[in-house]
Amino acid sequence: QVQLVESGGGSVQAGGSLRLSCAASGVSPMGWFRQAPGKAREGVAIRISRSKTVLSASVNGRFTVPKDDANNILYLQMNSLKPEDSAMYYCAADWSQSGSVFDPSTFRSWGQGTQVTVSP
Repeated sequence: QVQLVESGGGSVQAGGSLRLSCAASGVSPMGWFRQAPGKAREGVAIRISRSKTVLSASVNGRFTVPKDDANNILYLQMNSLKPEDSAMYYCAADWSQSGSVFDPSTFRSWGQGTQVTVSP
């Protein structure tokens, strides 16, 4: 059974840090997306392999995607947070390889999301 469970969201002031976790079973978690109210879901950070991670331009240099392979947990380390980073963050897995890794329609498994709110 495939299951992705995110945790670690919360409220933080601009400039602060948060670390999100995605505990997975039945599948290897691969990346993080986010969705702000009224906006489309967007790719944030995708771990394509142990040696290759792709980040959106908006988070490059601030976010990293470490992974605990032994426990099948994917993290999203978010530093220097900005108010525009506020969104629901989702963990994704099972990439179909039918398109860009930043296209949410190419992923078949999702977690329920965890809310991140960054105040000015």
